[in-house]
Amino acid sequence: MDYKDYSDSELMYLVKESNEDAKDIILEKYRYVIDIIFSKYKSLGKNVGLESSDLYQEALLGFMDAVNNYSEKKDVKLVTFISFCVRRRLNMALMKANRVKHRFLNDSLSLEHYYDNIDATMMDLISDNEENNPLNNLMNEEEFLDLNEKIKEHLSKNEYEVYELLRNGFSYTEIATLLDKTPKSVDNAIQRIKGKVRKILAER
Repeated sequence: MDYKDYSDSELMYLVKESNEDAKDIILEKYRYVIDIIFSKYKSLGKNVGLESSDLYQEALLGFMDAVNNYSEKKDVKLVTFISFCVRRRLNMALMKANRVKHRFLNDSLSLEHYYDNIDATMMDLISDNEENNPLNNLMNEEEFLDLNEKIKEHLSKNEYEVYELLRNGFSYTEIATLLDKTPKSVDNAIQRIKGKVRKILAER
């Protein structure tokens, strides 16, 4: 059986019919997604004492969560849902490592955290770098969480997917691959995100 012969809808129908081969085909089709995400978390796993094999097992469990709980009624692509579930599972595994719990959370939320993939901080991404930058007053976690909720309300589903992937350290190319889009469309989405975030900040 070749996954190219089946659509995601057909494969998921077979999964619902308890066809184990269909699960294997989906895993073969989207293993690259798991591998891309795993590569982002591998170094964090080492920092908290998690073996790479154990962390990868968590990624596979996230994949199974996605396959077992996916519904086309949610109007989300299967590849996007797999990405979400794998990242969620890896986040949970890292959060259970109490030694780095707070550091990991702060790195995920801090406006000052440096993101290698965009060569900038989150503050740089969503601001104009003006001296009177309104983000200067949003330096604690509670305020950032509130800002993030506002951002989520104003972004489209696609824009928020791009925003979340970018915030979690994925490059433009990787985001384009995960969302089945061109790097140019991802860049356009980020420009729209910037505009909307600036408007939110201006209204605060």
